[in-house]
Amino acid sequence: MARATKAQSEATERRLRQVARELFAEHGYAAVGLERVAEAAGVTRGAVYHHFGDKLGLFRAVLTDAHAVIADAVAQAAPGVGWPALKDGSAAFLRAAVQPGIRRIVLVDGPAVVGWESWRRMDSQHSAHLLAEGLAALDDLAVDPGAAGALLGGAMNEAAIWIADGGEPELAEAALNRMIDSLRR
Repeated sequence: MARATKAQSEATERRLRQVARELFAEHGYAAVGLERVAEAAGVTRGAVYHHFGDKLGLFRAVLTDAHAVIADAVAQAAPGVGWPALKDGSAAFLRAAVQPGIRRIVLVDGPAVVGWESWRRMDSQHSAHLLAEGLAALDDLAVDPGAAGALLGGAMNEAAIWIADGGEPELAEAALNRMIDSLRR
């Protein structure tokens, strides 16, 4: 039996992540088994174990990808620093976090499956670190940047869940902008 090339192996891993993301987003972590992922990806269950070790390993990879999608959206929307960039990045976070392929993975299953501390570490490596850097760059921030980041991050996560549950995105963004304005000296 011929061994897969590195390119084939990488393509298989990408395909598994893509298929798993779709399944986890639609059905939730608990309802998706590795056999289902393998079948949908057109590979054996052994291929899933080879690349990710187990279902949790696969979910962690998908969760990391989803966090990266949000961080990329924030970075693209707010490439600079300052109050307008903070608002633009925060609005981009809300828009990205409520996307169907993201919300359930990042905001619902993520903390429950990997644990709160692990989820927070992943978040801090992605969009939360962008928020912290943006706040630290403000010379007229009226409060501690760490406290502001914790509060704004929590507010944005809750606002994203609220929007996904039927809340009006414009109302959430307006409230978030008022919160941001209140932090200015």
